[in-house]
Amino acid sequence: MVEAGVHPSAINVFAHSYRALAGGDTGLFDERDLEPVPELTRLDDLTVDDEQARDALAVTAVVRLNGGLGTSMGMQQAKSLLPVRNSSTFLDLIVDQVRALRQQYGVRLPVLFMNSFATSADTMAALATHPDLAVDGLPLEFRQNSEPKLVATDLTPVEWPADPRLQWCPPGHGDLYPALDASGVLDALLAAGYRYLFVSNADNLGARPDPRLAGWFAATGSPFGAEFCRRTEADRKGGHLARRRADGQLVLRESAQTRPEDQDAFGDIERHRFFNTNNLWLDLPALRQRLDEGEGVLGLPIIRNVKTVDPTDASSPQVIQIETAMGAAIGVFEGATAVEVPRSRFLPVKTTSDLLVVRSDAYVLDDDAALHLDHRRAAAPLVGLSGSYKLVAEFERRFPVGPPSLVACDRLTVQGDWTFGADVRVEGTVTVSEDGSPGRIDDGTVLRG
Repeated sequence: MVEAGVHPSAINVFAHSYRALAGGDTGLFDERDLEPVPELTRLDDLTVDDEQARDALAVTAVVRLNGGLGTSMGMQQAKSLLPVRNSSTFLDLIVDQVRALRQQYGVRLPVLFMNSFATSADTMAALATHPDLAVDGLPLEFRQNSEPKLVATDLTPVEWPADPRLQWCPPGHGDLYPALDASGVLDALLAAGYRYLFVSNADNLGARPDPRLAGWFAATGSPFGAEFCRRTEADRKGGHLARRRADGQLVLRESAQTRPEDQDAFGDIERHRFFNTNNLWLDLPALRQRLDEGEGVLGLPIIRNVKTVDPTDASSPQVIQIETAMGAAIGVFEGATAVEVPRSRFLPVKTTSDLLVVRSDAYVLDDDAALHLDHRRAAAPLVGLSGSYKLVAEFERRFPVGPPSLVACDRLTVQGDWTFGADVRVEGTVTVSEDGSPGRIDDGTVLRG
C-alpha cells in the first residue's frame, strides 16, 4: 500500500481491520446482544423554524458518494451520469437541488463528490458544465482509497498478473472517513467555517439536503445522526437499527453481519422496525477529534466479503475483501442519534426496475429539482422486470419512447421480452407473461389486472 501511494491514515485503517480479521473477528452481531428500537423521533413531527434551518444550512456542506460504475446494469461510467428525467442525469439533478437551496436560503452549501479512480474523469468532465458549482476554493471531488484483496486461505495480498488492477478493491463506503481525512477535505471544510456534513449516495434522488433536518441535527448537539425509514416487506434485507444491550449504544447491523441462526430475527420487520437510508449527518469538529484520538481509525465493525479475484471468472482464486459501512459509525460515536424520515427520502436506483419507476409519471419533479410521488399515490409502484431488461442498453431498447404510465399502477411484473410502445398505461396489479414474447405492446394499450 505504501508503494502504491496509499495515504498513511488509510493504511492505519486497513491495518486495524486486517488485525481484526486475522484475529478471528467475523464482524457478526449476535441477536442476543441486541435490543430493538421500537420508535424514533419522526421528521414529520419536528418543528424547525426557517431561521434555525438557515443558520444550520449556512454551516453545512454536502458529500455525495459517487464511486459506483453501475456495472450490474452494464454501465462503464459513473451511474450518476445516467439520464433519469428526460435528459437530466442524477448528477444534473443533484446540482439543481443544491442551486435551489442556495438561492432560497442564501447559503454557500458546497457539494463534493467522493469518486473512485473509475468514476473521477467522467464525473469531473460532466461537472465542468456547471462552472458555478464550486465554492470557497473547496475541491469538487476527493477520491476513495484502495486496499489489497486477500487470498482467502492465508490472508496474503493476492497476485493476479493477468490484470493487476484486480488485486485492489475499495474498502466499502465506510472509507468515507479516512478518505475525508487523507484528502485534506475534512480540514479544508473546518478551515472554511463549516460545522456539519450531510452525506448520501449519488443514486438516491430523495436525499436532498433538507433544511429541516439540518436544523434538527444542529439542535441535537449530537456528533453523528442518521436517517432511517420504517421497514416494509420489501426491506427485509437492508441494514437495520438496533441498540446494544451492554451499553445502550445505537448500532447498525447489515445482513452480511448477521449469523445464520439470527436471519429470521434480522428479517423480522416488527422486531427491528427501521432500515438505514445511508443519509448521514456529521459534526465535523467531533469527527476531527475522534480521528485524532484514533490516529485516523474510527474502529468500524468489519464486513468480511468473500469473492473471486476476477468477478467475471468463477474459477479465479477466492479472495476476501475487508469492508466497512459508513452508517456503522452510529455505533462508535457516543451520543449518536437517529430520526425516522418518510420513504420519499429513500429513492435509490439499483436496477433497471427502479429506473423505470423514477422515470415514470408515478414521480413528479418540482421546480427545486426534488423528486416526489404524484399526489394521487400513497406509495411507489412495485416493478419487476425480467432479465431481458437487466442491462441499461437492453432496457432502453425495450422502452424506445419512454416508460409507460405507472401513476395508477400498484405492481407491474414483466416476464419474457416485450417492447413497449407510446402512451401505454398500467393500472392496478399487472403481470405481462412471457407467452408470445418477444413481442410488442402497441401504442395506447391499457394494461389492467
